[in-house]
Amino acid sequence: MSQNDRVNLEQSTVLLIDDNPQALDMLGSIFQGFGVKEQIKCPSATEGKRIIQHRSVDLIVIDCADPEMDSYAFARWLRRETPAPLRFIPVMLLTGHASEAKVQEGRDCGVSFVVTKPLTPAVLLKRILWLAGDEREFVESPNYVGPDRRVRNFGPPLGVAGRRKDDLSAHVGAAVEANMDQSDIDMLMKPQRVAL
Repeated sequence: MSQNDRVNLEQSTVLLIDDNPQALDMLGSIFQGFGVKEQIKCPSATEGKRIIQHRSVDLIVIDCADPEMDSYAFARWLRRETPAPLRFIPVMLLTGHASEAKVQEGRDCGVSFVVTKPLTPAVLLKRILWLAGDEREFVESPNYVGPDRRVRNFGPPLGVAGRRKDDLSAHVGAAVEANMDQSDIDMLMKPQRVAL
């Protein structure tokens, strides 16, 4: 995205779910700073569940540890038990506990992005912009529903058939010409003076 590109979030509706009232107010302030005029604030995932069944939203941002329904249970419910187009709503999971197991749990329950706390507006905006350009396929299988967990498609391992029709082989093949040595590579990367 270049400096001349503009992002207008003014027409977006964002559902903010956080069981901490201060954190919910802070999120609201951040999204107000992004120009989002319609924010729906919820103190629980259960209330958020009721809201999205009656209102259209463009993004869900959630951090909820409620034992009745936490962030992960909410994402699983959204992805598995709601009809289209609800199940396709991007979900950004905020967490203060970014252990590898928690990040994997978020990924595996179908969230679009996991963002760690403490967060800054700049990081949050970068993630929103990344989601806006996200072209991952939406996967619906018996074990997983959500955006393709592979952010980059490196293809299947050599000798293993891909599971999707567009999977690319990881096999590069034999070199067709000699490798360059590092000094040649450095010369290509070095700025050159141009005579006018």
